[in-house]
Amino acid sequence: MSARGPVGVGLIGAGVISKEYLDNLTSFPDVKVVAIGDMFPEAARTRAEQYGIPVYGDVGAVLDHPEVEIVVNLTIPAAHVEVATRAVEAGKHVWSEKPFSLDRESGRGLLKAADAAGVRLGCAPDTFLGAGLQTAFRMIQRGDIGTPLTALTLMQSPGPESWHPNPAFLFQEGAGPLFDIGPYYLTTLVQVLGPIRRVAALGSKSREVRVIGSGPKAGEEFSVTVPTHVSAMAEFEGETSAQSVFSFDSALKRAGFVEIAGTEATIALPDPNMFHGDISICRLGDDEWTTVPSVGSTASRGAGVLEMARAIREGRPHRAQGELAFHVLDAMVAMSESIETRSFVEVESTALAAPALPEDWDPTARTLGA
Repeated sequence: MSARGPVGVGLIGAGVISKEYLDNLTSFPDVKVVAIGDMFPEAARTRAEQYGIPVYGDVGAVLDHPEVEIVVNLTIPAAHVEVATRAVEAGKHVWSEKPFSLDRESGRGLLKAADAAGVRLGCAPDTFLGAGLQTAFRMIQRGDIGTPLTALTLMQSPGPESWHPNPAFLFQEGAGPLFDIGPYYLTTLVQVLGPIRRVAALGSKSREVRVIGSGPKAGEEFSVTVPTHVSAMAEFEGETSAQSVFSFDSALKRAGFVEIAGTEATIALPDPNMFHGDISICRLGDDEWTTVPSVGSTASRGAGVLEMARAIREGRPHRAQGELAFHVLDAMVAMSESIETRSFVEVESTALAAPALPEDWDPTARTLGA
């Protein structure tokens, strides 16, 4: 491994999301994709041939590669901790797709293992590093809405089984609308309102079985084992609050609805599942919204890996930290517990909001030398 120059990256998981990561990671000069592995090595071979990745194979092809410094863990949620732990034991830094883990115990264990090994953990979502949300964060931090008080978020859709070729895992433990989509919205709220202190939630499931709507498995049925509609309340450490809906049970498609009400104005943020989008603000006494264009990078998934890579070389904290992702996971587990107990549940972990990126942060720049 080099102490300077581009950071070596290896991917584990060659599924649907790997294409978007590779589109970006192979275009960033400060990282170099040197290996890809999958439990189905042929899938890894296909991606390797598409993107000119020199080494492919099973998981070991990535973990054993001497030039891999960051393992990008794109496995299914149930495998996130197992794969990340193996990477930590191999002395690699790890970037994982969300959720960080499926339960508190394994998540805490992973944090402790990484700390003991002296390696870093990063985790999606990295959408909050995009121009849309970063511009909104800067506006809020400079006082454009006064003091933030409350938030409202909505994500409603019929569910991903109509377009995803293998959607069953999205309706089982570790997913559902809360664990699959919730991290985008809750991470955004933590950036604005601070750590979550306690939550309450109600959940329901509209159907026990769903049908795959596209791809080679179209027409196949699969079981639904988690709530497909969650209504949640969250109280934050500053005594601000938020209400959220996460649903795969709505014929109406409504995503990206995030409003923060402050003492002087209400601001509508871009879709937290995206890296771009303009901001709208309605000031006290006004009847109409004013649109504010976003400023900054719109590079998509993989931007967090790059920011982490640069932080490693520069010896500073990275922004999408494992502790932040664990706090969001802790809050989602608490929401699940609240659904079962019909009561408020305390969130014991905490996390700090990440500092804003410079407006001129450029993923396409070469900053780490040869």
